[in-house]
Amino acid sequence: MIQCKDCEFYRQEPDGRRIFLCDPFNNIKETECIAKWQLLKTDLLLQAFARMNAFQSRMAPLQDKIFKYIKREIDDIEETDSWKYDDEDAPEPPHGFEFPDDQNPPEDH
Repeated sequence: MIQCKDCEFYRQEPDGRRIFLCDPFNNIKETECIAKWQLLKTDLLLQAFARMNAFQSRMAPLQDKIFKYIKREIDDIEETDSWKYDDEDAPEPPHGFEFPDDQNPPEDH
């Protein structure tokens, strides 16, 4: 099995960063290269998830504050408008009025 460091599709930058130019659909030299490529991509996904998780943990306190503020504002608005919706003054439907049970009544001919 050829090692990645000996492959023509591998490059290492002066800062130590590794660059893989291999493409599993075009230029894989050995079958083990696909397994290595899958490991690299899985590692990239895990790194991205870890960064997203760290960002979310930094944002969580701010989100909590925003949710509390919005809830307080909505409660204030509902309390302010509560006089409009007094349960005792709710209008009654006209006598003999009933809501239809059938959502699709037959058409009149």
